[in-house]
Amino acid sequence: MKSYYKYLCMIALAMTGVSCKKYLDVIPDNVGTIDYAFRNRNEAENYLFACYNAMQSTADIHYNAGFVTSGETLFPNDLQDNQGVDPQGFNLVRGTQTSQNPTLNFWDGANGGQAMFKAIRKCNTMLENIDKPIDLTAGEKERWIAEVKFLKAYYNYYLYRMYGPIPIVDKNLPINASAEDVRIKRAPADSVVNYIVRLIDEAVPGLPPVIQNQTQELGRITKTIALCVKAEVLATAASPLFNGNPDFASLKNKDGQLLFKTAYDATKWDRAAAACLAAITTFEANGQRLHVQTDLTSNIPVSLTDSLKKVLNLQTTITDKWETNPELIWALNAHFGYGNQEYFMPRLTAGAAGSLIAQGTIAAPISQQELFYTNKGVPITEDNTWDYANRYTKQTGDDANRFYIHNGYETVKAHFNREPRFYADMAFDGGVWYGNGVTGNGENALFVAGKGPSSFAGFKDYIRLNETGYWPKKLVNYLTIYDKSMTWEDFHMPLIRVAGMYLLYAEILNEQGKASSEVIPYIDRIRTRAGLPGVVEAWTKYSKNPTKYATQDGLRQIIHQERRIELAFEGQAGWDLRRWKELQSVMAKPLQGWAFLEESFVNYYRPHTIITPVFNNRNYLWPIKADDLVVNNNLVQNPNW
Repeated sequence: MKSYYKYLCMIALAMTGVSCKKYLDVIPDNVGTIDYAFRNRNEAENYLFACYNAMQSTADIHYNAGFVTSGETLFPNDLQDNQGVDPQGFNLVRGTQTSQNPTLNFWDGANGGQAMFKAIRKCNTMLENIDKPIDLTAGEKERWIAEVKFLKAYYNYYLYRMYGPIPIVDKNLPINASAEDVRIKRAPADSVVNYIVRLIDEAVPGLPPVIQNQTQELGRITKTIALCVKAEVLATAASPLFNGNPDFASLKNKDGQLLFKTAYDATKWDRAAAACLAAITTFEANGQRLHVQTDLTSNIPVSLTDSLKKVLNLQTTITDKWETNPELIWALNAHFGYGNQEYFMPRLTAGAAGSLIAQGTIAAPISQQELFYTNKGVPITEDNTWDYANRYTKQTGDDANRFYIHNGYETVKAHFNREPRFYADMAFDGGVWYGNGVTGNGENALFVAGKGPSSFAGFKDYIRLNETGYWPKKLVNYLTIYDKSMTWEDFHMPLIRVAGMYLLYAEILNEQGKASSEVIPYIDRIRTRAGLPGVVEAWTKYSKNPTKYATQDGLRQIIHQERRIELAFEGQAGWDLRRWKELQSVMAKPLQGWAFLEESFVNYYRPHTIITPVFNNRNYLWPIKADDLVVNNNLVQNPNW
């Protein structure tokens, strides 16, 4: 499988061309080589892999808008040595975005963004020349056409999420097209969505239900992937950002054409429901399901306690190999190992504390810690058994909590009596870290010494590399070892998994106005796997608002929080919070950490503001680069840029 990924990436890089029109890449370059590129099956297959390139390039989370703008993580951009991290995406929460030179520019392809219009053009070229290879079988031709139509749809969807209405370029313009022909205006949002869905519908019949030859083809598009993306597209179009949003009422083309309908359309949720149910029915028929404890690998000792088994089951839901993970529907081909995991990993040993291999610089704020439920399965602000008011006072780890918090270590009360996903997803001062070469039954597991110990050589420098005292543990394979040297155990970052689809369907059903009894079972599947009581039981027994789940608005809040917890750090929250129009409220609060600069650490557990985010209504959509508006005078800018 790794050889296939390497081959795909090499081909994609070799096929990269130079755009003739940087403002909207619609005219094919390298025209003289097109006949050569499609002279036979092997050359055409190379071009097919090149069509995948832009999608695979989005695997770098440093340039993933759903990851860096979600408020889940922050990066200390004042470090003298960033050790390979490009901070420009993380800095967007500081208000650095401009229309003169946009960060993560996926329109043109600059500042961390991929040139999506160039990718679309490449797909068009493939479709226009697919009949040329005489040695291409009918079955291969059908599948390749289907794959490229999906990729074309996905690239349009990526642009739609970022920019809203975009120009539709269904066919490449001829090389002798006039300048006016190239100046394509933006299509209305509904037209863009219908176009994307049509491409996916055309692709689905030609795609395989599953990948049979995983060694050679894992990473290529399947029918299940396409159906899941279709459901995502329609749910996005039905969500508040794009469905009757008054903030976009004035967005028009220069000829007066409205780009958004101003009235809310409830039937959009009906389309999304049908698509999501079709996707769920398909992946369940193919044997895909939630990852459960029986899926734990042979590396897990039989003697491991139930509490640690729950944590490891949740961790390996993300880090298990794609080939054997029943929950993973789609991931990108890049391996999440060297170049990634070290940014999320604390130093756990004296050997690691004296090493500069890993910095653990990408931190999670206190607000992300507080997002997770208590062990009763309700928010910490609602739990009638949990001491929310005194959550920042100190408490010492004891025998009952020793598999979550190191026995005898003084930490903060907020770390006690939390749900298993909290202990699986976040590392914190005093938190147990099962793995890093120390496995066994967990009794001697390593732990995070966020306040020390001072005996670790260079520990002060280590602390200052993480500004909050929280690490996204979820993004580190428990088999990865960091001591005096580092051994990475790779995994593939999920793009779509079963849990996300169940929660998406629950959201859609609730927005349709379905009874809570029809919605909640899909949420409870996720909660049961997470070791929590069901929604009704948890809120009835433990919440200060025991009937919250019985109203549409209350259940909406539950679903949104459940989705943010379950999919935390997976590059989903930024997109979800955008389409829900909730990102501005999240960014209205300072991103804080503990007082890590305290020399004595007596006042370590004092919230300290790291970033005061800058986010306005205009930030829900990306700006089109100002130069593009000059070159193509038929384009209009997004609101307030």
